[in-house]
Amino acid sequence: MIKSMTGFGRAEVRAGDKLLAIDLKSLNGKQFDLQLKLPALLKPYEFEIRRWLASTLERGTVDCTISLKETGSSQPVSINTQLARSYYQPLASLAADLQLDTTQLLSALLKLPEVITPGADALNPAEWEQCKTGIAQAVDQLNAHRLAEGKALEADLLGRIDAIVTLQKEVSELEPLRREKLRQGLQKILNEELGKEGYDSNRLEQELIYYIEKMDISEEQVRLLNHCDYFIKQLHEPGDSKGKKLSFILQEIGREINTTGSKANNAAIQQKVVLMKDELEKAKEQILNVM
Repeated sequence: MIKSMTGFGRAEVRAGDKLLAIDLKSLNGKQFDLQLKLPALLKPYEFEIRRWLASTLERGTVDCTISLKETGSSQPVSINTQLARSYYQPLASLAADLQLDTTQLLSALLKLPEVITPGADALNPAEWEQCKTGIAQAVDQLNAHRLAEGKALEADLLGRIDAIVTLQKEVSELEPLRREKLRQGLQKILNEELGKEGYDSNRLEQELIYYIEKMDISEEQVRLLNHCDYFIKQLHEPGDSKGKKLSFILQEIGREINTTGSKANNAAIQQKVVLMKDELEKAKEQILNVM
C-alpha cells in the first residue's frame, strides 16, 4: 500500500468559548515544507504545532491555516490600528483611481486579517488540549484522503509496469529474429565484398558469434524483469513512505530499457523500446506524488 502526498483535511473545534477552524492541504514535495498561518492566541504553540505536523505528515508541501471563527461574547477584542492604516492607504488610493464609493471601506478593513484580534493572549492549557483534538481530526482526514489517492496511484503504477513487462516479452520474441538478421546481414556484406570463397567460413562463424554476443540484450531483459518484479513487491510491502525507493527502482528500469535500445540495432525492437520509455516516463511523473 502506498500513500499519496496530495490530500486535504478540515476540522472545527470548540476551545472554551472560542471556535477554531483547521484547514490542511498537502501537495507533493521532496521534503517536508510547512506554511503555517495562526491567529495570535496560538502563536505560543507554533513550534509544537510544527513539530507535530512534521512527525505525522512526514513529507510534502503542507499548507496549514488555523483561523478563529468565534471568540465568545464576553471576551474583549482589540483593533490593530497601525495595521488598519497600512491597509487603508492603498485601498483608498485604488478606490479613488477606480472612482468607487468609499463609504463601506471601514467595514471592509475590519474584515482583513489580524485587524481585529481577540483580547486573550493565548489559549489556556485546557483550551489548547481541545485545539489539539481538532488538529488531530484534520490530520486524520488528510491522511485518509492521502490513502485514497494512494490507491489510485498504485493502480496506475501497476498498469505502467505491467505494460513494460508485456513489451519486454514482445522484445524477447523478436530477439531470435534479430540475431538471425544480424548474421544474414554480415554474410551478405562479406559475399558482396569478397565473394563466397574470399573468406574462411570457420573464422567468419567465430567472428559472428563474438559480434552477436556483443549485441546480445538477454542480460538486460532479465535485469529489466527483475527490477519490475522488485518494484511490484515494494508496492505491496507494508509502510507508507516508499516514494524515494520506488523512484530509484524506476531509474534502474530506465537504465535497462536504454541499454536495450542502444544495443538492439533493430527497428521493431526500437519501437518497443520507445513504448517502454513512454510508460516509464508516465510512471516517473506519478511517483513524484508518492510519500
